[in-house]
Amino acid sequence: PIFTTLLYTIKFEVSMSPRRVLHWVFKIGNRPATMDFLRSTLGMSVLRHEEFKEGCDAACNGPYDGMWSKTMIGYGNEDDNFVLELTYNYGIDKYALGNDFLGLHITDKEVFGRLQGEEEKGVRRVVSPDGYPFLVSDTDAGPAGKITGISLASTDLEKTTAFWCGILGLTAFSTSDSEITLGFDTSQAFVRFVKTDSIEHATAYGRVAFAVPEDELAGAQAAAENAGHKILTPLITLKTEGKADVSVVIFADPDGYEICFVGDPGFKDLSRVDPRGDELLAEAMEGDRSSEWYAKKGKQKGSAR
Repeated sequence: PIFTTLLYTIKFEVSMSPRRVLHWVFKIGNRPATMDFLRSTLGMSVLRHEEFKEGCDAACNGPYDGMWSKTMIGYGNEDDNFVLELTYNYGIDKYALGNDFLGLHITDKEVFGRLQGEEEKGVRRVVSPDGYPFLVSDTDAGPAGKITGISLASTDLEKTTAFWCGILGLTAFSTSDSEITLGFDTSQAFVRFVKTDSIEHATAYGRVAFAVPEDELAGAQAAAENAGHKILTPLITLKTEGKADVSVVIFADPDGYEICFVGDPGFKDLSRVDPRGDELLAEAMEGDRSSEWYAKKGKQKGSAR
């Protein structure tokens, strides 16, 4: 079963890479409940919060054009930790779950101790209000921090390895007939793929982001194109008012996973922790009248299609 295949601990010697794994993107429909779950249950902290009046040129919030918000949350800044990006589209309260995302791995004895439910081999599985699985182990955090990695499904481990290692530049740390574990270096969070027969991303599909030296972005895009892979968003510069501009390329892997390469050093400036993050999020949630607006119109907020 999937739950069993996700229970493991992985240890390697540390080596450093100029590329960094940054975050996984979750689309959320119930923002208050999700924030309470991540902060109160899992002990994460808001790192920064931003509101947008229209959709992102790189489809950061999915294929939606309306108002949306982005909240970064985790156990520390993205220079040293893998974190989560939560995108909230004001007109949508539910996303259909696929079978692509298998779990976010967390090592935290304190969090593990206050969770209830099934335990297997020192790991407890808990599900967020939007249905995303989290696997919390009863161990201390290692070099990668408390979030140690993510597990995803793959229909062809050979093709997955060729793309993620050959095109994106990750290293294969362990391989078998049923799974592979990849990463840029062993001081960072891993990306693990588990063999499955078919994948349905549905509307809740996420995205993983990596920081890459800006002068390597064009070459990475060219390598993917020359190998016949799909580029979802060609090299583009995104502007954020009052912050650094950042350049990004969005790839699609052989199974359709979205991968964002974002240029450093621009992202390093953009991703600094904002001490007003909690305050800005609270203001946004207090001012969110989207459900009331739909109710006055005799409608309900929609599910993503």
